[in-house]
Order: sequence, then structure tokens, then C-alpha cells
Amino acid sequence: MTDRMKVNIRELSLETLLAILQDGRQSHFVIRDVLARYGWLTDQERAFFLRLTEGTLEYQIRLDYILNLFSKTKTDRMKPVIREILRMGVYQLQFMDSVPDSAAVNESVRLAGRKGFNGLKGFVNGVLRNISRHPERIIYPDPSDKVRYLSVMYSMPAFLVEDWIHIYGADTTEKICRGFLEQNRVTIRIRNPYDTEVKQQDPHIIEGLRSEGVKLEKAPYVPDAWYLGHSGNPAELSAFERGQLIMQDVSSQLAVRCAGIRPGSLVLDLCAAPGGKSVLAADLMQGTGTVISCDLTGTKAEQLQENKERCHVTNMQIEVQDATIPVPERVGTADVVLADVPCSGYGVIGKKPDIKYHASRESQQELIGVQRKILTNAVSYVKPGGTLLFSTCTLGNAENTDTVKWLLEHFSLKPYDLTPLLPEELLADAQVRESARAGYVQLLPGVHGCDGFFFARFTRY
Repeated sequence: MTDRMKVNIRELSLETLLAILQDGRQSHFVIRDVLARYGWLTDQERAFFLRLTEGTLEYQIRLDYILNLFSKTKTDRMKPVIREILRMGVYQLQFMDSVPDSAAVNESVRLAGRKGFNGLKGFVNGVLRNISRHPERIIYPDPSDKVRYLSVMYSMPAFLVEDWIHIYGADTTEKICRGFLEQNRVTIRIRNPYDTEVKQQDPHIIEGLRSEGVKLEKAPYVPDAWYLGHSGNPAELSAFERGQLIMQDVSSQLAVRCAGIRPGSLVLDLCAAPGGKSVLAADLMQGTGTVISCDLTGTKAEQLQENKERCHVTNMQIEVQDATIPVPERVGTADVVLADVPCSGYGVIGKKPDIKYHASRESQQELIGVQRKILTNAVSYVKPGGTLLFSTCTLGNAENTDTVKWLLEHFSLKPYDLTPLLPEELLADAQVRESARAGYVQLLPGVHGCDGFFFARFTRY
């Protein structure tokens, strides 16, 4: 990659980071759109862009901590463009060994000029050169102050660290925070469908993927889950186009498998997009029964329709429906209701790092109100003797175990012992084993090899 191209990629990273900051869109959507718009990037340029953009975003708190040690103007008072240029510069100095310090500094200064801040080029140069020349001045918080130390080192808001230490302990909290910063691999489910149009044995699908240069590694806990090693867009793989695989994390696959879905059932998936849970439910019923897949908007319904058609699923119906609004004709009709409710998303911070910078206890309380409206409806749709599977992709008690208590207190539900449905490797975790007997499972990133995820199964009586 030439120096000129490096400058262009750095500028692209800067523009992407500013768009995430200013537009409030989720980072993975912004990054996806940028890569689609600049499809001509080489693999090397694409890798540099992703490393710099995602790394600067992931380590924002730690980068600001370092900057504030060296700059009289603190980061919260800097112009947004200059702050992002400095964050990118510090990220390169601290985490990108392949980039010489001189290049990290000089290209940051040039970038400030290209963006019209010639008067601040000296400031950018001085701050970054001092950081480069005096690494001994970077003194992190003492590890004895667990909240402050983990917050800075792993770039996690202090209130989340404090909450998780209280619930999971300091050692597990550090594993969680470290897990978020590790490389997040794409997880797929290789389908074993019963539709004759796409039915193939797994070995043939795996062989076909490997013939396309795809590296596969078996993921834990469920039979059809694999980690996908592929530098390009997984949606361009021929197996994906044929509907033989679907992107879905291990945690989500495990939750649906624990719902006890049987052939011939009526399954209601209330918050279904993009469709991984619904397609798995349809596959588990071997093409029989019906999965009614609902979500809030037409855009989400289009995502569901795309997955239905691509995967050749015949026993899946799609509806646009606000899950907080009761549907009287559905009361008491469903064998299984899947309620993967909107949540704070703390369990997927590793894939969507900007979540942690928007996190607050106030926003979480607003979500809990929405969740409970949805769950009130969800319970009503379950037949007597039927199943409610409640799930979130978040951590902590407020949206998970506290909600379990609320459900048991307010509705005719009893918890379902999940231990017979879980693999031995997961039950080896004493905390998981204990909670599974009580009907719920909390999966932790950095501990369980998957996204952070919570699910609980209930029987209506």
C-alpha cells in the first residue's frame, strides 16, 4: 500500500468515525455501507480500514485517557474532527506495530490539514510526538481500583464495570471486558433443512465452502454452528446464496433449540428480524407446522422475507406487527412463543462497540418498560401447557433475572428445567448448571465462547 493510499484510507476511517458520532447510526451499519460504497478497496486496504476504524472506536475511553495525560485541552473540549484524528493517531501508536510512529504522527498532522485545520496541525503534532517519545508517562489506574482500572484498560463505561463486578465478580468481569476486545468471528449455522430443493448433507456443504477458500472451525454447544474464516462478504458465498447457511450466533441457536419446538407446532416469533430464529424453528419442525414471524417495520419484514426465500422455507409466515400492541385473535393459540425482546445489547458490544458509549441506566429503564409490554402480550399468546422462551442479548440482572422474577410473580408460568437440553461442556460451568435448573441461562462473552446472551423457558399453566 502506498503512502498516498494510506492517507486516503485514514481519511476514510476519519469520515466513518465522524459519521458514527454525528449521525447516531450503529457502527456496524455505517462500516458496512462504507465498504459497499468503496468496493474497489484491496484486501490490504480493507483490513487497514477495519483495524483502524473499529480499533479506534473500541478503545475510545482508553485513548481519551492517554490523550488527557498529554494535552492541556481535554478531549471533551476538543473539536470533534481533531479529537477523532488524535484518537486514531494514538491507536496507531499504541496498537498497530506495523505502522511506524513517525507515520502515525505525520499522517495525522496531514489529515488535520486536509480537513481545514491548518492552525491546529502544530497541536496534533505536539500531542502525538510527546506520546510517542514518552511512553513512560502513560501510567494507568492502579489495579487495586478495579472499577477505574477495568474501565480504562478495556474501554468500558465505569457504571457497567461496577454493575458487572457486583453481579459476576471482578475476575469474571475482566474476562467479559477482555472478550469484547478479542477478534469477533462470524458464526454461521449450516442448515440441515427438510425442503428437497436445498437438502444436502453437511459434509458436502462444508467441502464446498472449503473449496472456495473458506476456513471453518467448529463452534461449541450446538451441532450446526461453525466459525467462519472469510475475508470477504459471507453473503457472496455460493452456499449462502443457495440457503445452505445462515448467519446466527451460537447463543441464539442454543436458545431456540432449548424451546422444545416439535414438528407440527405453531410457533410465534414476536421480534423475529433478521430471521435466524424463525428459520431454525422452521427447520426443527421439518417443514411442518407454522412459524409466524413478526417485526415492527416493513424494512424488518423485508429482511425476514429475504431469508425465507433464500432458505426456501415453506412453513414461515411474515407479518408487520408492533409486539407491544395486543392481538386478541392470537390469545391462547401458540405452542411456542419466542420473545427475543429489544434490549440494551450489552452482550454484543464486541460486535457493536458504540453500544457502550450510548449506555445509561436511564435508557435501560425505558427499555425494561417496552420489554414488559411485549412479554405481557407474549404470555397471553401461549396455549395452556405451551412454552414461552424469553431472551435478550444483554448482561446484568435488570433486564434478565429481574424480568424472570417479574414474569413468575405476575403470570401463570413455571420455569422449565433446562439441564437435559444443554451440552455437558456448558453444564460443566457450575453457575450455568445451577441457573439452568431454575429455567434460565446467562452466557458471557470471554467465558462461554459466544455473544453475551440470556434466555429463560417457561411453561404456561
